[in-house]
Amino acid sequence: MSDLVIVESPAKAKTIQKYLGPGYEVVASMGHIRDLPKSKMGVDKENDFAPQYTDMKGKEEVIKDLKKRAKKCDKIYLATDPDREGEAISWHIAQMLKLDMTANNRVAFNEITKTGVQNGMSNPHRIDIDLVNAQQARRILDRLVGYELSPFLWKKVKRGLSAGRVQSVAVRLVVDRENEIRKFVPKEYWSIDAKFTAPGSRKVFDASLLSVDGKKLEIPNQTDADNILARLEGAEYTVKSVKKRVTKKQPAPPFITSTMQQEASRKLGFSAKRTMKAAQELYEGVDIEGIGAVGLITYMRTDSLRISDEAKKAAADYIENEYGKNYLPPEPRTYKSKNNAQDAHEAIRPSTPELAPARVKSSLTNDQYKLYKLIWERFIASQMANALLDTVSADIEAAGCIFRASGYSVKFDGFTVLYVESADNAEENKKELPPLKENDKLKLKSIAGNQHFTQPPPRYTEASLIKALEENGIGRPSTYAPTITTITSRQYVEHEGKALKPTNLGEVITELMKDHFKKIVDAKFTAEMENNLDEVEHGNKDWVSTLHEFYDDFSKTLKKAEEAMEGKRVKVPDEETDVVCELCGKKMVIKYSKYGKFLACPGFPDCRNTKKIVTEADGTCPRCGKKMLLKKSKKGRSFYGCEGYPECNFMTWNVPSNEVCPQCGKTLFIKGGKSGRLVCENEGCGYERELKK
Repeated sequence: MSDLVIVESPAKAKTIQKYLGPGYEVVASMGHIRDLPKSKMGVDKENDFAPQYTDMKGKEEVIKDLKKRAKKCDKIYLATDPDREGEAISWHIAQMLKLDMTANNRVAFNEITKTGVQNGMSNPHRIDIDLVNAQQARRILDRLVGYELSPFLWKKVKRGLSAGRVQSVAVRLVVDRENEIRKFVPKEYWSIDAKFTAPGSRKVFDASLLSVDGKKLEIPNQTDADNILARLEGAEYTVKSVKKRVTKKQPAPPFITSTMQQEASRKLGFSAKRTMKAAQELYEGVDIEGIGAVGLITYMRTDSLRISDEAKKAAADYIENEYGKNYLPPEPRTYKSKNNAQDAHEAIRPSTPELAPARVKSSLTNDQYKLYKLIWERFIASQMANALLDTVSADIEAAGCIFRASGYSVKFDGFTVLYVESADNAEENKKELPPLKENDKLKLKSIAGNQHFTQPPPRYTEASLIKALEENGIGRPSTYAPTITTITSRQYVEHEGKALKPTNLGEVITELMKDHFKKIVDAKFTAEMENNLDEVEHGNKDWVSTLHEFYDDFSKTLKKAEEAMEGKRVKVPDEETDVVCELCGKKMVIKYSKYGKFLACPGFPDCRNTKKIVTEADGTCPRCGKKMLLKKSKKGRSFYGCEGYPECNFMTWNVPSNEVCPQCGKTLFIKGGKSGRLVCENEGCGYERELKK
């Protein structure tokens, strides 16, 4: 007989089994085993929203196996993830196995290491029913909105649409930003920029006009810029003042879920979904050569910046050994979490700080390694000394005009020897100034007026949308990635490069929601709802009354909307293209399917012509001379093929360029990326050369 430990995933089970050894059997539930039914609402609205849970389809064998193993063991421990979702999974398993709900059979692991597992097993506790109720309330809220609002959208827009509390607000943020961009009117302004050299120096440095006759001013047009330039003609440029100071630059705190997703997007180009997949694998455990299965990071769904004393000590030891004592701060760093942060977990950090990325690289996948390196470097840097910068600001006077030049040099690199947050990189554009002192006469190398225009706010990226959701209190660490996945897969929002752009469908639905369901797409209301769920989790609010507060008002709003929209239907405008239908001559429009975008004739049903959307590349096919098209493999990898396929089956992974081969006149292809070579793929030619930098 042995004790049974139930976790969610096989990877996690394997790692924990290693630490527990004989006397324990660790098995996986493969996630949730019970949920609300898919085929119906599954919530009794007349009976205080009582949920009607059923065993999930496809989990029959898992449930049967768990029941069989439970009968043979001495004791059962529920070791699902340490959050609301994990607590709910444990609660469902306990009910299915008819366990004593007052027994101390729930264990939590903030990190899957020997110490983390031993600490968790040494401190079993009861299932936290407040956590369970907070998860139930969220699940039921989303079911009520989805199952009652979605049919309304089917009737008024088109079938197959879905609506949700958090996703609707996320789409609205993207739509509102797009409307801001459309309404934006660029405003012209000019700058006066000069280049100088100092006495005894050949180093050229830049300065920009700051004020005229003691007043800061905007230069609205070229006429005003020319007048200032005329005033400065033949003027003498003198250094009026030089200010030097040492500035301290502090490291960024260790990651929480949102900042990890943002930084992985900026630095690695990862989607939120891709980031969380790799993080889950690192948390659950990876087989490391020479060590075995080990969880490399602490729990990845957290908004707390707390760090254990043991982890700080391990980081300090590594820093002192690797970089020296001067790279340690006077005291170990402590970071303050936001007021609404749940402090149940630590920040995301390496479970074993001495396991540097290079040590584990050979045992990790590419995504796992990149993310682990990012998490590890961010954490170690967060415990390092400040960087010290020698900053210089010089004011230069000429004909009543003041120019300012500024720059810096690194006095002590501190934490930046290891890691610099991507948002800080702009500071690196400042250049070091030559030695300057008051009353120096400078030599003017050039001066010019430069035209600029104010820019509209940028479209959201995944990183900036996650930041906006977090700042507005919309969703929680576990919801950011699935929310973005949902709004893109439902085709309410699409990627245009790294930017997120609303589709016509997303805009139509958002306007409809703003007209009839203002609260559902209101950021403040949604944030307040999240706070109510937090209060349920803390035991300060009843989950049933929370649902009543929301639903009683929502049901009235839905009824009013149905009355107001009686007999009406909203049309989603088609996005017209320049591609002409060869069958009927109409301009084709973009349509969407579950497989993505395609071209369709607007003359349907009379004309049923459809086409794939193709992206033309530079150059031509080296075999037949037709256009080259960008295509995608079944695994999503980009390649280039001839538009004459299948008659011409030329394809290549190399990128077509706009240059031609000097030997045969065919298109040259870029092999090996930006640092690679130009090669000719015309059979028998063989020409290649280095890329021009």
